[in-house]
Amino acid sequence: MPRYALRIEYDGVPFAGWQRQAGQPSVQEAVETALSKLEPDVPSIAAAGRTDAGVHAMAQVAHCDLAKDWDPFRLSEALNWHLKPAPVAITACARVSHEFHARFSAVERRYLFRLVARRAPVTHDRGRVWQVLNRLDVAAMRAGAEYLVGRHDFTTFRSVMCQSNSPVKTLDDITVTEHAYPGGAEYRFALRARSFLHNQVRSIVGTLERVGAGSWSPIDVKTALDAHDRAACGPVCPPQGLYLVGVSYLIDPFASTGEPVANDLP
Repeated sequence: MPRYALRIEYDGVPFAGWQRQAGQPSVQEAVETALSKLEPDVPSIAAAGRTDAGVHAMAQVAHCDLAKDWDPFRLSEALNWHLKPAPVAITACARVSHEFHARFSAVERRYLFRLVARRAPVTHDRGRVWQVLNRLDVAAMRAGAEYLVGRHDFTTFRSVMCQSNSPVKTLDDITVTEHAYPGGAEYRFALRARSFLHNQVRSIVGTLERVGAGSWSPIDVKTALDAHDRAACGPVCPPQGLYLVGVSYLIDPFASTGEPVANDLP
């Protein structure tokens, strides 16, 4: 059976997350339902990461095995037709070897979190950013973030429901930037790592927001990290500002399509 890699973009608002769940809408179910319109008995697809309810993706990667030898462009066009009207789109498709696995072949995952500070409610970005009322100290948040970069025991910053075998992860980079936003400011948190723990990004951003608001000092982030205790974490921020923006592989499965992998928001 030929194997295909899919790059998938979706709005997470109407979904209970990526993973198929009984009685609840999921992105995986939407894609698999579209695939079933093309071929019967399509095996379950595998994805690079299982995003939570309300989390978005600019460049989720999944793979599927099909019976027919599809032209990748025609496959993506057919899937996009059958995905309507769900807010899910196949932005690239490529034929790959059976050694390729969307999850296990990934060498890096990139997430972006958008936080908007302004008094007036957001309208166009409702469900797509986390809103707070007051501006934050970006320099303080950068200082706090520095303590988290590198290889650490991230017990403090992972969900009690996390199924990872170890809390030890290497966080390659955290970049915090401030941008103009009508009536306020937008803060973007870009994180890179080979893999992340469940709720790790949202736990980190929620903690850094406390630093930016002045409730914590930057050194308090190190104290929380060293505690290896979930109770030492700051508030876990809501999911709607979180985006999976890119997944990297040793060999880019989409290189032949001429489509660059998304790694940021415009």
